[in-house]
Amino acid sequence: MRTRAAAVVDLGAITANLSRVRELAGAADVMAVVKADAYGHGVAPVARAMRRAEVRWLGVALPTEALALRAQGDDGRILAWLWSPQDPAIASCVREGVDLSVSTPWALAEIVEAADRVGRPADIHVKVDTGLWRNGAPAASLPDLLDAVARAVQAGSVRLEGMWSHLADADVPDAASLETQRGRFDAALDQAEARGLRPRVRHVGSTGSLWTAPQCQYDLVRVGIGLYGLTPGDALGTAADLGLVPAMTLVTRLANVKRIDVGERVSYGGTWTAAEPTMLGLVPLGYADGLPRSAGGVAAVLVGDRLCPIVGRVAMDQCVVDLGATSVARAGDEVVVFGPGSRGERTADDWALSLGTIGYELVTRLGSRVPREYVGVS
Repeated sequence: MRTRAAAVVDLGAITANLSRVRELAGAADVMAVVKADAYGHGVAPVARAMRRAEVRWLGVALPTEALALRAQGDDGRILAWLWSPQDPAIASCVREGVDLSVSTPWALAEIVEAADRVGRPADIHVKVDTGLWRNGAPAASLPDLLDAVARAVQAGSVRLEGMWSHLADADVPDAASLETQRGRFDAALDQAEARGLRPRVRHVGSTGSLWTAPQCQYDLVRVGIGLYGLTPGDALGTAADLGLVPAMTLVTRLANVKRIDVGERVSYGGTWTAAEPTMLGLVPLGYADGLPRSAGGVAAVLVGDRLCPIVGRVAMDQCVVDLGATSVARAGDEVVVFGPGSRGERTADDWALSLGTIGYELVTRLGSRVPREYVGVS
C-alpha cells in the first residue's frame, strides 16, 4: 500500500494517444516531446514506450535532458533545442549523436567547434522565428545564418538535418497567424534552397495544429501535451472531445478526519469559515508537492463518490477538504486529486480551467515527493 501519494501513469493511454495523433498527422512523422521529465510523467518509461511504438524522434528542450536519455540507453534520434552560450553539454551531445537546434551565429560556432574537436559532424536543425518571438532566427538575421550554415556544411562540420519553427496560436482555430507563419517558413525554406541547403525534415506543427492547421504538418509534427492526454487549448474542446485520454491520475489517502463546528476558521489566515457543522478531511499534499496554493476554495478532489472542495489555504505539505456533514469517510480512504475523469473525478484540465492556467502546468509541476507508478504497457 502506498504510504502517502502517487502519480499513477498509464503508459497504455499514452500509446493510445500516440495512435490518435498519428491518425491526424497522416504522412507526417511524429516527434514525441518528452522534455520536463515527459511533462511530469517520467521520461525514462515514457521514452521506452514511445520507442516500442516505433517513434523515431524524441524532442527535449535541454541538452542535458538528451544526454540523460542516452545514459538510459536510448540510441534513437533526439532533438534538443534550448541552451545558453558555452554550455558544456554541447560537445557531449555532438559526440552522442544528439541533434541540436541552431538559431544564432554563436550557437552554430559553438557546435562547429565541438564537432571539430570530437571528430564527427553535428546534425543541426535551423530554427526560424516566424512570429513567436522567442528562440529562432528572425528574417533580418536569417540570411547571414544560412550563409554560415552553408559554409559549415561545405566544411563537413555539420549536416543540415532539419529546419523548423514554432507556432504562436497552434491551438486557436482560424487564427490569422497560422497562415502568416506558414508563409514566412516557406520563404525561409526558399532561402535555404537558394544556398543549396536541403533539410531532410521540415517541422512546424504541434499537437494543436493537428486540428487547426494541417497545412503546417510538413514532414514531422512535434507532439507533446497530446501524448499525455490533455487538451492543447480550451478553444479546441476537452481531451475527450479530441479523442485523447489523460494518462496521469494523482492519488493520495486521507491522513485525518475530524468534525468542525459552525463558525470555525480553517487553515492559515482562516480564509474559510464553516457555515454549518461538517466533516473535514486532511489531504497530505501541498504546494511543495505541486498543488497550486491558489486551489483553496476553487478546486475539488474525489473522496469515495463525492467531490469535496478544498477549503482554506493550501499549505506546503497538506490541504483540507470539506467532506460534508454526513460523511462516513475515515483516515486512509483514497483521494483522487485528478485523473481521466472516468470515476467522476476532476481532470487536470478541469483543475486548470478553475485556476486560470493550463493542464500542462498541473502535471509538470508535481515534485519529486510524489513518486510515479506505472500501469499499462510494461
